[in-house]
Amino acid sequence: MQIISALLYRLRNQDPETREQAADLIAQTAPVLKICSEDEMLIKLGTILYEGLGEAYPDVLGSLLGALQKIIENLSSIELLNPPVSQVLATLTPILRNRHEKVQETVINLIGDIAYNAKEYIHDREWMRISFELLEMLKAHKKRIRFSANNTFGMIAKAIGPADVLVTLLNNLRVQERQLRVCTAVAIGIVAETCSPYTILPALMNEYRYPDTNIQNGILKSLSFMFEYIGDMGSDYIYSVTPLLQDALTDRDLVHRQTAATVVKHMALGSYGLGYEDAFIHFLNVIWPNIFETSPHVITRIMDCIESLRVVIGSGYLMNYIIVGLFHPARKVRNVYWKIYNTMYVNSSYSIVPYYPRFEAVGDELKAEEPAICFEKTDYGVEELDLWI
Repeated sequence: MQIISALLYRLRNQDPETREQAADLIAQTAPVLKICSEDEMLIKLGTILYEGLGEAYPDVLGSLLGALQKIIENLSSIELLNPPVSQVLATLTPILRNRHEKVQETVINLIGDIAYNAKEYIHDREWMRISFELLEMLKAHKKRIRFSANNTFGMIAKAIGPADVLVTLLNNLRVQERQLRVCTAVAIGIVAETCSPYTILPALMNEYRYPDTNIQNGILKSLSFMFEYIGDMGSDYIYSVTPLLQDALTDRDLVHRQTAATVVKHMALGSYGLGYEDAFIHFLNVIWPNIFETSPHVITRIMDCIESLRVVIGSGYLMNYIIVGLFHPARKVRNVYWKIYNTMYVNSSYSIVPYYPRFEAVGDELKAEEPAICFEKTDYGVEELDLWI
């Protein structure tokens, strides 16, 4: 009681730094009050912090919001909060427009907590209004704010269902600003993870038909983030996205091929050992012509993709593709094939040993009359059975 009364006294201090420190310490004491079963005290603190949300100094306001978040986290039931959580959320919505980084981060986290713990107390329309405000946060300079905004999108999508949130996000892919499109793609990936991919994929694949490079790239980026997040859960959707990725991998636009290769990479790493080798051999056939690309970004993604496909389909299959070009007459061709072979050798030299071709000498014996120069007639053909095995 003495500590809390001292903190409440300092919350009314003239000096903003003192108020900020008091709010930060309230945030630290909230878990202790929970352990001591002091729900009454938590409710009282919540009310006092709510009344202080008209704070003029942004640093102090950020600390007040952080303390309020801790109070809500540690209450035994969200219904005990006074004022009710719907009223708190209505007060937080205008604070979202505050441009101070600390305020933005704490208010987004607080809204995410409310979406997670008290979704049934808030109307769907209110959540939609908040998601429109959150779109602005995706442009923030600070990575933590964009990260918090993306997570909160996931929470809101879980609260009201993905359909409405997804419409908002897909419209956002049509803007010109690249950073906004990338963050939107991440948000779509998070929504897919929280609401299961089957709720998102049909809308994404339908949107891909729109003949706009920005939108198609955004969809591919979303798929990339989605398969990266969901891991082995993505293996169920490999066959359904194959036609879309095949179209992207054969597109004339470099960025399409580059992003599609990243999607295939994440799909492959998530589906290792689950029996989808047929689909990935098909992807390898479509990706292989891209190995001669000169753009540094594209060739890096293509090589990463081939390396991931090696993990899934095994070194033996990939050796059949590589041996063809290792001794090609053109140096540019040889360089690329040796680069792939060397990467494979470094990462899994033990697994390529059984797949080396057998070069057996056939034909004439060594010529006795020219002992200094030993010629040997050799047939470097590879038996069809070896290839098949």
